[in-house]
Amino acid sequence: MQLIIVESPTKAKTIQKFLGGGYSVVSSFGHVRDLPKSVLGVDVEKNFQPKYIVPVKAKPKVKIIKEETKKADGVILATDEDREGEAIAWHLAEVLKLENPKRIVFHEITKNAIEEALKNPREIDMNLVNAQQSRRVLDRLVGYKLSPFLWKKIMRGLSAGRVQSVAMRLICERESEIKKFIPTEYWSIVASLLKLKTENEKLKNNGLQANLIAKNGNNIDKLEIKNKAQADEILNDLNGAKYIVESIEKKETIKNPQTPFTTSTLQQASVNKLGFSAKRAMSIAQKLYEKGHITYHRTDSLNLSEQSQAQAKQFIIDSFGSNYWPGFSRVFKTKSKSAQEAHEAIRPTKLEKINLIGDELKLYTLIWQRFVASQMAQAVFDSCSIDIMANVYTFRANGQTMKFDGFLKVYPTKFEEMELPNLKKGEELELKELLSGQHFTQPPARYSEATLIKVLEKEGIGRPSTYAPTLGTIQQRNYTEKDENKKLKPTQIGIMVDTMLLENFPQIVDIQFTAKMEKEFDEVAEGKDTFQKTLKDFYMPFEKILKEKEKTVEKLDLTEKTDKICPECKNPMVLRMGRYGKFYACSKFPECKHTDPLPRPTLNIECPKCGQGQITEKTTKTKKIFYGCSNWPKCDFALWDKPVNQFCPDCHSIMVETKSKIVKCPSKTCPSIINAKENKKLKKET
Repeated sequence: MQLIIVESPTKAKTIQKFLGGGYSVVSSFGHVRDLPKSVLGVDVEKNFQPKYIVPVKAKPKVKIIKEETKKADGVILATDEDREGEAIAWHLAEVLKLENPKRIVFHEITKNAIEEALKNPREIDMNLVNAQQSRRVLDRLVGYKLSPFLWKKIMRGLSAGRVQSVAMRLICERESEIKKFIPTEYWSIVASLLKLKTENEKLKNNGLQANLIAKNGNNIDKLEIKNKAQADEILNDLNGAKYIVESIEKKETIKNPQTPFTTSTLQQASVNKLGFSAKRAMSIAQKLYEKGHITYHRTDSLNLSEQSQAQAKQFIIDSFGSNYWPGFSRVFKTKSKSAQEAHEAIRPTKLEKINLIGDELKLYTLIWQRFVASQMAQAVFDSCSIDIMANVYTFRANGQTMKFDGFLKVYPTKFEEMELPNLKKGEELELKELLSGQHFTQPPARYSEATLIKVLEKEGIGRPSTYAPTLGTIQQRNYTEKDENKKLKPTQIGIMVDTMLLENFPQIVDIQFTAKMEKEFDEVAEGKDTFQKTLKDFYMPFEKILKEKEKTVEKLDLTEKTDKICPECKNPMVLRMGRYGKFYACSKFPECKHTDPLPRPTLNIECPKCGQGQITEKTTKTKKIFYGCSNWPKCDFALWDKPVNQFCPDCHSIMVETKSKIVKCPSKTCPSIINAKENKKLKKET
C-alpha cells in the first residue's frame, strides 16, 4: 500500500476516487511545522537558522499520519506545486523522518494528471523550499522587530509587514493625492444634429450627437475651453452657422479576446464582475481546484496545454459553428519576468456541464467563460467617424455597430453601439440644439481591491499567493476601510503607521526595494543565491537603523483634552486613539480604566417603534453600519438601510434609502409590495 499525503481533506477525497486499492490518501490539513508564535523563532546569530515547531493544532494529525506511514510500503508527497506546497512537503519529510521521499506535482486534479504524476516522481526541490523559507523568515524578522517598535511609539496591538506596509503606502499616497487635488474647470460644446428629410425618404435614424473638437483645423488637443466666457464666445460665433459634412471615415475594427485567468486577473475580475473580495475569490477557487474542477489557481503563467486547446477548439466548433473558431489555437505570453512558465493559466479541467451551486457556480462560470473565449474568434465592429464643419469649427460624431460577436458570445464585455445616419460628404445637416456644459477635472480614484492587486502585480510586489492575504490583513488590522463605493480608504491609525514607517524606515515601504526582494527570492528558487545571504543583506542594515530609531523617535501623544468628567473617579476624560478609532478614556488610566464610546451620528428622526428615542447610526462588531434606536436595549428597532423621514402610504412603515439611492418601503408585509409580487407572478404564469 502506497501512502499519498496532500494538504487538504477535499483534495485527498478527490484523488482517492481516481486511484485503486493500492493507494491510501491522507491530508495534513496544511502546514505541520511553523515558526513559534510567542517568540522570534529565528537564530540570527547562527546564520538565520529557523526554529520550527509542530503547532498544537497539528499534533493530532501528525500522530495519525505517522501511524499511517508505518503501515505503508512507501510514502508519496503530493502537496501543491508552488513554493508553499514544496515547503509543506519538506516539513512533512522532516517530521516523518522520511529518507528520499517521492514527490509528485500536477496542475489539475484529474485521473490522467494523477496517473501521469505517479509515473514521474521526483525529489523535493530544496531551492523552492529555501525560497519559501527566505520569505517566511524575512517576514517574521520584519513583523517581530517592527511591531514592538510601533507599540512603543504609537500604541499596542499594531503590526507591520513587508508587503502589507507597501500596500498601505500606495493607499495613503493615493489619499494624499486626492486631498491635494485642485479641480480645473473646462467646458464642452455638443451639437445635436438631424439629417434633412426628403419627400421620398422615411428616416428611422436621422439624428446624431457631435462634439466640438477643433477650430481652424487645429488638433483636438489644442482646443481648450477653459471657462464660460470662452464657451459663450464660441456659441456666438456659431449663431446662424451651416453644418456641412466635411469627411466620413468608415473602417472595420476588431476586438481580441482577453487572456485566460492568472491569480491576479481572476481576483480582479471576481471583484469587478461578482463583487467578491480577493480573499473570498481565492477561498472559492481553492475548493474548485480541490474538487478537480479547475487547474491550480495560484499561477502567474498564461500557458495552456495542447490538450485543453484541442478540447476548446472542438467545443467551440460544435457549440457555435466553425466561424467562431479563429483557425488556430491562441498562445499567450505573460509580461511578468518572474512568471513560472511551466505552470498553466487557470482553466476548467473539462468543458462539459458540472453540478455546482451558489458562489462556486458563479466563479467557475467566470473561469469557464474566460478560457473558452480566449480561444475564440475576434469580435468585429463597423466603425464610423464623421467630421462636420460649422464656420471655422469642426465637430465630430463617432459611432460603431457590431458586425460579428465572436468571443463576446461567451464572455460579454461592456461596449456601446451607436448607429449613425447614412450621410454623404458635402451634405447639410439641420441643427436641433447646441449646448455647452461645464465640467471639472476629477481627482484620481481610490484603489479598489482589483486595482490595488493590479498595481502590486505590475510593480512586482508579492506573488500570486500573497495578494489576498495582504488585502485581508490591512482591513482586519483596521488600517484601511471601504468607502461607500467599496474603495480602500486609509483610517487614521493606518495613516499614522504609514507616516511612522515612511519617516523612519523608508526602505520597508519602498516599492522598488520590495520588488527587488521578490527578485532575490526568485534567485534563491533558481539556485543562484542562498536564503542565508539574502536575509543577511537585508537584516544587518535594518537592525542597525532599528536600534537607532528606538532611542531617537519620540512616542506619539494620541490624547486630546475634553470637558467630560469620568463618572467613576471624577477626573477629566480624554480622547484617545485606538485601533478602531477614537474613544473617551479616563485621564488616570491605568488606575481608572473607565471608557466611553464616541456618540454616533443621530438622524434627527423619531424612533417609529417606541416614539421616544432617536434613530442613530450604529456599527456591528465587524464594523458594518446599521441604524437603530438610541434607547437600545429598551427598544430593539433596527434597519440595515438608512431611514428617511417619510412613511409608506400603504403600511405606514418608515421609508429607507438603499445603496442605489432608491427610497422604498422596507416592510415585507406591506400590501403594495405583496400585490406587486403577486402581479409579477401572475404575469409570468400567463
